[in-house]
Amino acid sequence: MKQITKLLSKYFFEIILVVALLFIQAKCDLILPEYTSNIVNIGIQQSGIEYAVPEVIRENEFKKVLFFTDSEKLNIVKNNYMLIIKGDSKYLSKYPLLSSENLYILNSDDNLDYEILSNTMSLPLMIVSSLSKSDNILENQEFILDPNTDLSLILEYIDDETKLQIKNEIKEQTDSIEEKLINQAAIEYIKNEYSVIGYKTSDVQIKYILMVGTKMIFYTLIVVVLTIMVSFFSSRISSLFAKDLRSKVTKKVMEFSSREFKEMSTASLITRCTNDIQQIQQILLMFLRMIIYAPIIGIGAYMKISGSSMSWVIALAVALIVSLVVILFSITLPKFQKLQLKIDKINLVSREILSGLPVIRAFANEKYEEERFDNSNKDLIKTQLFVNRIMAIMMPTMMFIMNGVSILIIWVGASKVDAGVMQVGTLMAFITYTMQIIMAFLMLSFVSIALPRAIISMKRIAEVFNKKVSITQVDNPVFFDDIKGVVEFKDVYFRYPDADEDLIENVSFKALPGTTTAILGSTGSGKSTLINLIPRFFDVTGGKILIDGINIKDISLHDLRDKIGFVPQKGMLFSGTIESNIAFGKDNITEEELINSAKISQSYDFIKRKKDMFQSEISQGGTNVSGGQRQRLAIARAVAINPAIYIFDDSFSALDYKTDLKLRKELSKITQNSTIFIVAQRINTVLNADQIIVLDEGKVVGIGNHKELLENCEVYKEIAYSQLQKEELENE
Repeated sequence: MKQITKLLSKYFFEIILVVALLFIQAKCDLILPEYTSNIVNIGIQQSGIEYAVPEVIRENEFKKVLFFTDSEKLNIVKNNYMLIIKGDSKYLSKYPLLSSENLYILNSDDNLDYEILSNTMSLPLMIVSSLSKSDNILENQEFILDPNTDLSLILEYIDDETKLQIKNEIKEQTDSIEEKLINQAAIEYIKNEYSVIGYKTSDVQIKYILMVGTKMIFYTLIVVVLTIMVSFFSSRISSLFAKDLRSKVTKKVMEFSSREFKEMSTASLITRCTNDIQQIQQILLMFLRMIIYAPIIGIGAYMKISGSSMSWVIALAVALIVSLVVILFSITLPKFQKLQLKIDKINLVSREILSGLPVIRAFANEKYEEERFDNSNKDLIKTQLFVNRIMAIMMPTMMFIMNGVSILIIWVGASKVDAGVMQVGTLMAFITYTMQIIMAFLMLSFVSIALPRAIISMKRIAEVFNKKVSITQVDNPVFFDDIKGVVEFKDVYFRYPDADEDLIENVSFKALPGTTTAILGSTGSGKSTLINLIPRFFDVTGGKILIDGINIKDISLHDLRDKIGFVPQKGMLFSGTIESNIAFGKDNITEEELINSAKISQSYDFIKRKKDMFQSEISQGGTNVSGGQRQRLAIARAVAINPAIYIFDDSFSALDYKTDLKLRKELSKITQNSTIFIVAQRINTVLNADQIIVLDEGKVVGIGNHKELLENCEVYKEIAYSQLQKEELENE
């Protein structure tokens, strides 16, 4: 996991940018329900009157408001209004009632604090509104108020003690009223006052709705732009991270020896490099686009409505959703682990079938292989169906919870609207914020579908990174300045991991530059294993191998292998061209070197016959050339790097005798100062070797040239006489 986290830290600043963009996006998304509420509450229900501050009011009504305004706040109201004498032509068209009576209008001052003024005037306006609707407001007085009587005139004749008594009684009655209801009543009064004055509230309403609507469009456009930016950066980060992770995993796998490949199958490593990394990429993309955003929008929406009397509805919805996600997560996590293993298995079976198709056809075993693949496929589908069915429950259940919560909110909210303690717009905003909270958990639930599989994938990738490589390099390796190529085996032992006994036992010999050392033995005697110890495809379990007197374990791995021209038993070619395959081990190869390598390996003749010559395409594995051509190109690849040590692991087996002789003759011209190792099955391939190492069950049973071994090595004689006549052997 540390490797994955370390790799992700490379994109730290880009991730911070995405988080910042998500915070801004959430801020904009949280503003929109407020504006929707304002359009309904203020724009429609209050005719665009946002504050309990009348723009214009009749003189006698203004006096009533002043009467019920706290004495310490009187100057706030007085200083913000000015008296307009009736008949003033400047304002007559706007306020028709000005023709018959005086009006007070609000000062048009940019520094006017509407919030403070509204808080000051809302209660007096509500009281005046209530008094104007009462037929017998002064019940403690000795007279009854005539509806046509001007209240402001009556108040002028009431003594101070009575005035104070009226104010105190009204204060007691209004203390229990919610501020929201006071504000609504005040605004309702202002609407009626505008109507009496002849001031068109429709203009105020349209102006307010257009203003708020413009803001909503602006914030919506910001959300659109931010969403595009977040998607772009999230996709970029996840894609580049997957690319880097894939490269790191491949680099790590390149360090594996056969031991690690045995412990982690090739099919499993392919799945880890492709499918598992894809799962991690997807969860990273979800993390940047959804997992981060969900709690931001969810918490933000909750903070908007946390003080509401209906917040218990949100708590209920969240509890139900969290319970559902936890239950599904606990069921699916073990299944996802099995799912990845089953993908490994189906990849293994597919790879075996495709690579072994000729053998399968040769033995008419297609039906068995079809059944084997079908069994693996059914096993995979069975697990996938189980997981998908469990996850299929999630969406309808989530939708049921979401719709149920919506109905509950409307049912509870409708009673509050009816009671006058909540406005319709506020209810709409509450529903929107609730849906944002539920959608946040819905997003997290979507992630919970992919998260278990991604966790398993991360563990599998971490297993690759944490895998201890058996073939390691010392901290301060030796580099060759001028390699001679003296190879010496000293009491070498080798045993495969988990094997019960040694495959190679007590092997000691020396191979000098300019000489050919052949390794001969029956099948399974350890010939290829012995030769694979030189480039450290395996490490000796006992003894040591020296090159120019230096233990190969102390030599830089790259430098060691760079000085060895290795031709494997099976000529392996890569997709590309003939040129790219020959130049595989050497950068900037010249045309002369390319042609020379082809001629030495006896490849030039068939290359010339091809239309594009060295630019001719080679398919994966070299399947579009014959076995002999494939082997010759593999030899050309080794020749091109001009190594100090050549290793031919039964590399002439696919060549006819004539081509074999020509090739070895050409090789002898360029390898006069090189050390050559040849593993062979055919006796005539090793007849002219300077020394022949005869192996039998991993032990050296003979060392010498052809003639010496014919005389003193029974195993060699048995192999020789089984392939050639006695006369042929004696004449060699």
